[in-house]
Amino acid sequence: MISIDTIPDDRPVLIAGPTASGKTALAISVARTQNRPVVNADALQVYDGWRVLTARPTPEEEAAAPHHLFGHVPFEAEYSVGQWLRDVTPFLDRNPVIVGGTGLYFRALTEGLAEIPATPSDVRARADALPLETLLSDLDRDDPILAARIDRRNRARVQRGWEVLHATGKPLSTWQDDTPPPALPMPRATPLLLDADRDWLADRIARRFDLMLAGGALDEARANLPRWDRAGGARKAIGAPELIAHLKGEMTLDAARDAAIIASRQYAKRQRTWFRSNMADWTHISLP
Repeated sequence: MISIDTIPDDRPVLIAGPTASGKTALAISVARTQNRPVVNADALQVYDGWRVLTARPTPEEEAAAPHHLFGHVPFEAEYSVGQWLRDVTPFLDRNPVIVGGTGLYFRALTEGLAEIPATPSDVRARADALPLETLLSDLDRDDPILAARIDRRNRARVQRGWEVLHATGKPLSTWQDDTPPPALPMPRATPLLLDADRDWLADRIARRFDLMLAGGALDEARANLPRWDRAGGARKAIGAPELIAHLKGEMTLDAARDAAIIASRQYAKRQRTWFRSNMADWTHISLP
């Protein structure tokens, strides 16, 4: 583990890593030692109603250092990368510890973000119905710059370009090229990435979910059950659909536990893949 004494105290510290890798403990240690606030960069921990299930810092952990942007978004609301970027910016002059597992938040912070309008549902439906070849053909004609620089086999990337073009009338490549300067350029930060071994992490995920159940995750889900049908982004909390399904009588608690652990491991795999592709220039801290 990195020595806190070697971390410069005159710039923000960024701590990223997959779920259950120990980010919170490291963030609080740095914050306490260097008298910094802790700011959340996890897209699931922003919602109220899910303290236990999303592994938000406990009240005792929050008492160890000032914490911000945890549980501040209503359960029924949606929350975007752009909203987070606006929310985090006022804290940057306090040299915070920004910690979380949402890579897109960190990329927006250190590389800038093009504020692209949301895709209307009718445009999304049209795109969903088209084969990849048609989407590519349209991009080759109308946004050749994007078509030349994306992975043409990645339907999500191709469809995103098509949707932006048809929703805004402006090529995604133009939106990207017009991206404003980042709020926190990477040279002005200390970026740390917890690089966890897969098997070690898988075991931690299972043990942590059992601790969540023992710590009240099912009671938390029960409290949220009356408003589950109105849930916004809070619906995406890992393990939430499984516990809600159990409370509705659709699966046993053991089955819900097993399914939630599998979902958490799959989420961690996606995180690790994203980090490898996008955070090569961060300081990697190998775990365990």
